[in-house]
Amino acid sequence: MLLGLVINPISGMGGAVGLKGTDGQEALSEAIRRGAKPVAGSRMREMLSHLPRIDGLSFLTGGGPMGEDVLKELGLQHEVVHSSARPSAQDTKTCCLIFLEREVKCITFGGGDGTARDVMDAVDEKVPVIGIPSGVKMHSAVFANTPREASVLLARFITSGLPLRRSEVMDIDEEAFRQGHLSARLYGHLQMPYESALVQPIKGDYEGGSVEEEKEAIAAYVADEMKPDVLYILGPGTTLEAVAKRIGVPKTLLGVDAVLDGKIVAADAGEAVLEGLVNSHAKVKIFVTPIGAQGFFLGRGNQQISARIVRMVGIENLVVLAAPTKLRETKVLRVDTGDPELDRSLKGFRNVVVGFRMGTMVKVE
Repeated sequence: MLLGLVINPISGMGGAVGLKGTDGQEALSEAIRRGAKPVAGSRMREMLSHLPRIDGLSFLTGGGPMGEDVLKELGLQHEVVHSSARPSAQDTKTCCLIFLEREVKCITFGGGDGTARDVMDAVDEKVPVIGIPSGVKMHSAVFANTPREASVLLARFITSGLPLRRSEVMDIDEEAFRQGHLSARLYGHLQMPYESALVQPIKGDYEGGSVEEEKEAIAAYVADEMKPDVLYILGPGTTLEAVAKRIGVPKTLLGVDAVLDGKIVAADAGEAVLEGLVNSHAKVKIFVTPIGAQGFFLGRGNQQISARIVRMVGIENLVVLAAPTKLRETKVLRVDTGDPELDRSLKGFRNVVVGFRMGTMVKVE
């Protein structure tokens, strides 16, 4: 079976350094200046390394970091159909157009929402795709939950066949996102092999009076429990914004902030800043909230709170907050830190704060 494989090598580089994306040369240059490292290649490598060896399977791919390097490293049969010294969105589209001409059975791509839009521009709904989640933000419904689950999805599609689902591709205004405003619209659809347990849903949004009241109750509890000389790391989201408002500090809505003794000590912090703060404080707690419907509370939109940071702080000091309304539409919680051992240690049932001195046990898959 002939498959297409393409990687956006810069996808996800902005996450750990707090840039919330790398669309555009200016954002990429700033990410590199801050010490960002490529992540999409390693995410694709993880997927491919867990893919069972299947007779007759071969790949068409892009040159170098667009796919060739990973496939060569793993000894998988492949043919380079397009190369570029500085891979761009147009190179992703060119690869996909060639995949289409060569009649591949499925396209796997490593990237985020922007890469999904590039793939859609080239192939529309003519061939099924599987997204390997590698970006900072992945609000589209064309991604597997994790690289490992993508390997399961792809293997089942190849060996057994799976039904195809018309899945949403979202257009996120990245510049607005960097400024703390989420502006999303439906861009179009791609066909995707579908198995509900392996594929992330489109991001859910929850607004309204009752939800705001639920967040206020959570915020009141968190504020009541805060202690002196404890460093509190607040992840992105409106639930954590409510916490910040309750204690009287500003919040970077889509970033990560650190609070000590009722004052902001780091705003919109990247991984390196957080590491320095954690190293200099004996007591640290991390507060995060899951993405609605998708359920991810680590590894989506908060890559600054990396596996290394979580290990330094200790999973016992990681607190998940979620409004009950959100949890009703979020059946399970998920993590995708890029550290399989840490992900396994976080799985099982976890207490989630849902109100003032109220918690509920939710399964982490």
